[in-house]
Amino acid sequence: MTRFMDVHHGMQGITAQQLQQGHDAAAAVEQEEGVHFAHAWADPESGTVYCLSEGPSAEAVRRAHERGGGGAPDEIHAVPLAV
Repeated sequence: MTRFMDVHHGMQGITAQQLQQGHDAAAAVEQEEGVHFAHAWADPESGTVYCLSEGPSAEAVRRAHERGGGGAPDEIHAVPLAV
């Protein structure tokens, strides 16, 4: 499994409750796509949301987001190295 960081833009004013709802919605379909959404972070002022996941491909991460109702991320980056 590869680790991915995806980025959503244009979410100014997002609340903690909305972030949790989006995370939960994506998590509801993660098993079907073979993806696990580990964490999500947001900056309500800039409108940027970051999601850390593991999955078989960037396309699987994109599908899980779309199927979960959160919309496709604007960027998906593989992050194969960590310390």
